[in-house]
Amino acid sequence: MQIGSYQLDNNLVLAPMAGVTDRPFRQLCKSMGAGMAVSEMVSSNSLLWGSEKTKRRADHDGETEPRSVQIVGADPKLMAEAARYNADNGAQIIDINMGCPAKKICNVMAGSALLQHTDLVKDILESVVKSVDIPVTLKIRTGWDKQNRNGVEIARIAEASGIQSLAVHGRTRACAYRGEAEYDTIRDIKQAVTIPVIANGDITSPEKAKQVLDYTGVDGIMIGRAAQGRPWIFREIDHFLKTGKKLPEPSITEISQILLNHLGNLYDFYGEYTGVRIARKHISWYSKGLRDSAGFRRQINQVDNDKEQFHLVKEFFEQQLLIEKEELAA
Repeated sequence: MQIGSYQLDNNLVLAPMAGVTDRPFRQLCKSMGAGMAVSEMVSSNSLLWGSEKTKRRADHDGETEPRSVQIVGADPKLMAEAARYNADNGAQIIDINMGCPAKKICNVMAGSALLQHTDLVKDILESVVKSVDIPVTLKIRTGWDKQNRNGVEIARIAEASGIQSLAVHGRTRACAYRGEAEYDTIRDIKQAVTIPVIANGDITSPEKAKQVLDYTGVDGIMIGRAAQGRPWIFREIDHFLKTGKKLPEPSITEISQILLNHLGNLYDFYGEYTGVRIARKHISWYSKGLRDSAGFRRQINQVDNDKEQFHLVKEFFEQQLLIEKEELAA
């Protein structure tokens, strides 16, 4: 799949997720088969650009290309300024967020709230596209609510505004993350425009990825929550799409090594205090479904230093390996 001048290794994209798709996680997912990874959203409010959180979100040091940065806001002028700021600071693709259903975003008329106002959508898209000389992409939902699925109209506006690719989550703003994603609207959007369209929502397995690609005819797949604690889902999908065969699940040993490397990168990136706290949710995701994981997560959430956290994780996975060997021997 190609976005502007960037030819991606494949058509699999890590979705932007606030508090999740930081540089360590983006790099991890790229190393495990994602063709592109989009950053956490960066506010168009310039007053926040000097904050530590925003600086970290705009940190792409050593990151594999292309570097895609998502911006969020509702003012065309401020969004253009945010696009220029991020382009000047290493972004190679600017992604516009018109898909976030969070109340704090929609209450300021940003994210998916914008889908109600097509004139404002047009103004924002044109303003951002004109402000930078790098590709601009867009992420939307299928509409505001089930009675107002205007994704096709928004997609046509996006294409006419110079947007280079479009990611569509198969739910409306009103749906949030409830119910099941629907792909009929995504299929209609793909048929309505010529720019690359990427399907997002409830794609949790290689088989589901192929079903969605076949049904909608889209150019690519975007994975969000299914990659939490399972960054190897990208290589699994990539292999299945290319060969029609499923890769074996990663071993306990490999999962342990992936997680421990991830923890080290989080500590380096955030420092001990924040790194340990950010790591907790990742540890929870990686350990979900394993033996005695509930008690392990309770224990981990009490730990506030990196050495002890790292040791407990290592010890937990060594125990999992012993349990696995005992079960095989039984």
